[in-house]
Amino acid sequence: MKLAVVLGTRPQLIKWSPMRRALARRDIETFVLDTGQHYDRRLWSDLLEELSIPAPEFNCAVGSATHGAQTGRMLEAIEGVLLEQRPDRVLVFGDTNSTLAGALAAAKLRIPVSHVEAGLRSADRYMPEEINRVLVDRLSDQLFAPTEIAGSRLAEEGIDERSIHVVGDVMLDAVREHCPDAEEARQRVEALCGGALQRPLLFVTVHRAENTEAAPLRRIAHAVAALAADFEVLWPLHPRTEAALAAGEELNALRERIHLLGPCSYLDSLALVRRAQTVITDSGGLQKEAFFLERPTVTLREATEWRELVESGWNRLVPADEGLEGRLREALQRTGDLEHDAGLFGDGRASQRIADHIAAGDVRT
Repeated sequence: MKLAVVLGTRPQLIKWSPMRRALARRDIETFVLDTGQHYDRRLWSDLLEELSIPAPEFNCAVGSATHGAQTGRMLEAIEGVLLEQRPDRVLVFGDTNSTLAGALAAAKLRIPVSHVEAGLRSADRYMPEEINRVLVDRLSDQLFAPTEIAGSRLAEEGIDERSIHVVGDVMLDAVREHCPDAEEARQRVEALCGGALQRPLLFVTVHRAENTEAAPLRRIAHAVAALAADFEVLWPLHPRTEAALAAGEELNALRERIHLLGPCSYLDSLALVRRAQTVITDSGGLQKEAFFLERPTVTLREATEWRELVESGWNRLVPADEGLEGRLREALQRTGDLEHDAGLFGDGRASQRIADHIAAGDVRT
């Protein structure tokens, strides 16, 4: 079997790390197509080196654009590679524009599609990722759901149950493989902070488009700066967030109150989660990584595709509206004594199960 793998973002590269080894053990021939959605060296090429992943065989170099323009360019570029390489199947991850373009290009060419992280829903159609994930699930004939809830949701939507495989979460595989031990995590975090921590640590990330607009980002910056009176705050800046802060007046003021960094390496990020008291983020992946490492999360969004985490109390949704500081403080006070369901996202062998299904050709007929 010849398998095409479409990647484009940092989280997809992290998910690919355990998957590539699992597929190699099944002697499945693969080639990787990088759409270029994430092209900053710190978000992409440095991560390739850190995780010892070979450079993709094909690079579309699409870069930034509006959703329609970016997806359209990806679609054209991916189609050209698929026509040239003629794979037997296409593997896509998650819910990005790269995911949609890869699935749509394959479906138009009648190439079967396998979707990792199928069945996620936020019920928020204003979220571009929600549109992507719904469409990709309809285009796929192998749907790999990370949780029982995701699998049940697919069946409720009328998708053939023979296509649905509840396998667990590949990000749990990656965390278990790469998470530094407690002492290495302490050393990494102290190096990032410039010394030993004197107060509890808050790990903050912000990158979503709706949170990097001027008004919400200003509210987030002011609230986070205020929290620095009681916490050590470490905030690695996504390139989009750094540019937006630099355009306003918040960047220099923040530097005086908190630890601001460029994008963190994956291993540093895991170390920060492990050492943090609480994670404040708008990232989908970081919500789960925090749960895997038994750290509560406050998510700066109105909705999340990982509803299991909200229902269990490990994640609290706090959109970046007026009064953000007070609502963040309230959320931070309600993060203790949580019961951790270690099996909620599987047992850390999702990649192995996915590779087995792909090798066996387990699809509807």
